[in-house]
Amino acid sequence: MARLIVIDDNDAARGTMRRVLEKAGHQVLEASDGDAGLKLLAETGVTLVITDIFMPGQDGIVTLRRIRKEFPGVRVIVVSGGDATGRIDLRRDAELLGAARTLRKPFAPGELRRAVEETLALDSETRS
Repeated sequence: MARLIVIDDNDAARGTMRRVLEKAGHQVLEASDGDAGLKLLAETGVTLVITDIFMPGQDGIVTLRRIRKEFPGVRVIVVSGGDATGRIDLRRDAELLGAARTLRKPFAPGELRRAVEETLALDSETRS
């Protein structure tokens, strides 16, 4: 399976995603903000990053833009429940900036697994 990074400032959300994806056979690394996630990406060379949008420090939109620029071969899935008010949803913006998939929090474990598998399949299609 794949090795991936989950970036989310919420420990519970990050841990849940890790457990779901490890159960599906993936190796999952974790980071609590975008800057830490990019450092981990530079050290490990994973093929897929899952990032939240709204985080303190470096947010998911900046993280996505930097990944697209610095690691163009890495796929990104963006997850978000919106801002603290629940009114701002930047998932469409993330798609325009190059996210392979987006998920709205909360999502079911099956939705996460499916998004990861579909995104990883894009790499297979690209190489074929």
